[in-house]
Amino acid sequence: MLSDDARSTTCGRIIAAADELFSKDGVRATAVESVMRRAGVTDAEFAAVFNGKDDLVAAWLDERDRTWMAWLDERVRSLAPSPGGRVLALFDALAEWFGSDEFRGSAFINTAIEYPDPAHRIRIACRAHKVAFRRYIRQLLLDAHVASAERLAAEIELLAGGAITAAVVEDDGTAARVARAAAAKLLPP
Repeated sequence: MLSDDARSTTCGRIIAAADELFSKDGVRATAVESVMRRAGVTDAEFAAVFNGKDDLVAAWLDERDRTWMAWLDERVRSLAPSPGGRVLALFDALAEWFGSDEFRGSAFINTAIEYPDPAHRIRIACRAHKVAFRRYIRQLLLDAHVASAERLAAEIELLAGGAITAAVVEDDGTAARVARAAAAKLLPP
């Protein structure tokens, strides 16, 4: 049995390999064996950490949610030190992400498409990220003392999701800027 330290290290290597392969090739198209090979782990090491591919995908999505949301918050706060500018800075952060070499769209949107059953645990994890993202936007609106934060958060989240989709599907480098302009029209002056 692996120690907690070894398990953590093995788990981290497996998730890092999964991130690379799932992002590049898709979840369903990537075999667990490919992830294990990339991570340099044996069947036994994989089985000591994960009970199968769904466990791996869930752990990968959890890690992506944690790291992406932390990155987003850091970028938004850096781009707009005062709460009043953070809602629109969200789109500036998205524009930076769209222009990065690692941008391949949203791991959550891409994965949800691969799991059409809305009751599947992976689809539920994708939905949880969307809810967390909307909650984050709502908090930005509340921090800026914007009325109707719940309604506006839903609208702005849809604009952000649409921009992510347009950026990857249409290779549209202007998607974040267009969505930002639309969001600005929703906000009070």
